[in-house]
Amino acid sequence: MKFSLVAALVVVLAVAHGTEAMSVVKRDVQSEVDRITKIIKDMSTSITTATQDMVEKVKALEMTNTAQTYMEDSRAKILPLVEKVQAEATKLQEQVKPFIANIEDQIKPLTDNFNTQVKPLTDNFHAQVKPLTDMMENFFQQVMDQTKALMPPQ
Repeated sequence: MKFSLVAALVVVLAVAHGTEAMSVVKRDVQSEVDRITKIIKDMSTSITTATQDMVEKVKALEMTNTAQTYMEDSRAKILPLVEKVQAEATKLQEQVKPFIANIEDQIKPLTDNFNTQVKPLTDNFHAQVKPLTDMMENFFQQVMDQTKALMPPQ
């Protein structure tokens, strides 16, 4: 009886140990599965981020290429217009030259007459103001000299 009791106890302990071992194995497998799942998720996130970055760079490159193409097309369309405007401006300048020369010929006697009348007045004014400007210049020079004399030597 004792033997059967001991044998039953051993069987119960073996079953309990087997169940415990199985649960430890299950926990280890679960932790390994969790760790592998985390690694796969991290890799997936990393690949997704890298893919998004690549897509953004490709979009930026496409936008740059589109803008450059647009600029070149615009330049090709505008260049003939600019040349045409320059040609028209040259023609207009040639047409206006005689009128400008005529106006200059008519105004020149008036400006010469004005200069001959105003020159004596400006010379007289300059002659009257010159002593005052000289006196002010001398005054400011004296102030500068006195200020330098008051400053300590450097």
